[in-house]
Amino acid sequence: MKLINIGFGNMISAGRLIAIVSPESAPIKRMVQEARDRGVLIDATYGRRTRAVLIMDSDHIVLSALQPETVAGRLGGRDTEPAEEEKEEP
Repeated sequence: MKLINIGFGNMISAGRLIAIVSPESAPIKRMVQEARDRGVLIDATYGRRTRAVLIMDSDHIVLSALQPETVAGRLGGRDTEPAEEEKEEP
């Protein structure tokens, strides 16, 4: 089982991930709100701005503060250092 770091030490199972999408469009915003209402939303942003929405095969929606490209790179094993969003603020 491969785990992907989605920011701030939070991990998800790569095998359960269906899609990584941007939160900008209205259909994705509706999907996030419906998941919140149903109680299947997992917010892993630590209060930061949501930059990626991860759709899981268990019907859960996971919010991440990392860019979709960063998460996809970690899925492919290309990126191992912390993203800019994860670094400590001064």
